Amino acid sequence: MQQKHNREQIRKQFWARQLRQFFAMLMAIALVFLMGYLYKRTELFGENAKEIMFGLQAIVIAAFIGFSAVNWRCPVCGKYMGADINRNVCKKCDTRLQ
Repeated sequence: MQQKHNREQIRKQFWARQLRQFFAMLMAIALVFLMGYLYKRTELFGENAKEIMFGLQAIVIAAFIGFSAVNWRCPVCGKYMGADINRNVCKKCDTRLQ
């Protein structure tokens, strides 16, 4: 019974991480596109609009990479799970995730 509980707990933890990762991806993409749209709107931010938007895009991308490095880890071994978001098994410890 303990083994089944652990599998269920692992599955729930992975699902929560995967959901956070999807949400972070959507937010990062939306913000980068919004800033790309605002890049041409110099009347909103003055003459430094392009530099401001470029800097903000770099910050959003860096924040997403940092979040992914912390969030996207195996719930069992804690190792980074790589680029595949629909992973079934951890490639480091072979734990079934879904």
